[in-house]
Amino acid sequence: MELLHTLAATIVTLGILVTIHEWGHFYVARRCGVKVLRFSVGFGKAIYSWKDRQGTEYAIAAIPLGGYVKMLDEREEAVPADQLSQAFNRKPVLQRIAIVAAGPLVNLFFAVLAYWFLFVYGVATVAPVVGEVAPGSLAARAGVTPGAEIVQVDGQLTSSWDEVNLRLAARVGESGSLHLQTKDANGYSVRDRSVELQSWSVDVEKESPVTALGLIPWRPEVEAVIGQLVDGERALAAGLRVGDRIETVNDQPIGDWYALVRLVRENPEVPLSLGVQRQAEWLELVLTPAQRADDNGNVFGYIGAAAEPVGWPDEYRRSIQYGFFDALGQALSKTWQMISLTLDSIWKMIEGALSVKNLSGPITIAKVASASAASGLESYISFLAYLSISLGILNLLPIPVLDGGHLLYYAVELVTGKPVSEKIQLLGLKIGMAMLLTLMFVALFNDFMRL
Repeated sequence: MELLHTLAATIVTLGILVTIHEWGHFYVARRCGVKVLRFSVGFGKAIYSWKDRQGTEYAIAAIPLGGYVKMLDEREEAVPADQLSQAFNRKPVLQRIAIVAAGPLVNLFFAVLAYWFLFVYGVATVAPVVGEVAPGSLAARAGVTPGAEIVQVDGQLTSSWDEVNLRLAARVGESGSLHLQTKDANGYSVRDRSVELQSWSVDVEKESPVTALGLIPWRPEVEAVIGQLVDGERALAAGLRVGDRIETVNDQPIGDWYALVRLVRENPEVPLSLGVQRQAEWLELVLTPAQRADDNGNVFGYIGAAAEPVGWPDEYRRSIQYGFFDALGQALSKTWQMISLTLDSIWKMIEGALSVKNLSGPITIAKVASASAASGLESYISFLAYLSISLGILNLLPIPVLDGGHLLYYAVELVTGKPVSEKIQLLGLKIGMAMLLTLMFVALFNDFMRL
């Protein structure tokens, strides 16, 4: 069932973004008088297709990993004399530039629209309040204390952990002073903190920029009360029931759910004596955690139980919402922030300041699409916006095969007054394919390593 949910979320996500991208090419091509032969969402054999009055075939194809718009073009096939004026290659270079650029630009416009909707609709989040500071960490050396709220990073306001994370991500791979502004737990004292970075690296497979800095977000206390049990696992077999409160383990009091989890993980296949309060009844149960191992071979205990869900106190809740017009300005700012972060990350990877482990492929996209869809409308639309920006930026890179490569050729033609020779374009095609295949291999390798 989980696999079907992941596949469905991936197909819907890619279908939306590919349709938007190709519609950009299609719309501007039609406005420029180019005859569009086919608009396909997906590759391969068409599952369903139809034609409009102008002879354009619309198709939904079997392989939902992309799409294309096929236009009348003498470079691909012979064009009847009476249709030469509708051929793409016969159009002025500025019109060809507009047609090619329209796809990625519509992706960026969609991101603005998505963020605008979220800001008008309202985004629920929690304040970036520090729960713990890792001893000896960068944050600890800067004097950040538990209970403080991060209100600014490098002079930019931060009202949620997502915003803190994005601001910190922009500094990964850099050296120099990182400026934080914190508000103490009493809410009155605001302090400026300075964190000195030296080629700051973050292992994206194990940590976020927030945790790499040494900050552990505050979270509400979770009592050691069973909220969910997994069929066939050790907790249910030991006699635990939903609603049971774990009071002691091996005659030692348990403070909260996290303490219980630590003991379980540290004691695989070791019998644990539990003191359990079930309504008015006191029970003594023996629970032996099962043994499991992570991708690195590290062994840990597992019982197949989850805590009762808890709510966040009102003072930690934040609702980010703007009026109709103010939301547009915020959406443009957010989109520009994500574009800048994406371009900056690409440049840092080229320089070697940022690891290529940050590249993600279709498997990661599928997992995140499924998780964001399951998390609700806000999460999914935010993911769509981010992925749309990534798709738009990727296609604008000056790599032959991508839209950006074609734009590079047309820019040369615009300056020199003559098209780039077919020989150079063929060489560029080979180089572009090699670059793209290399990127795909690295991204897929990273995906499998994360699995």
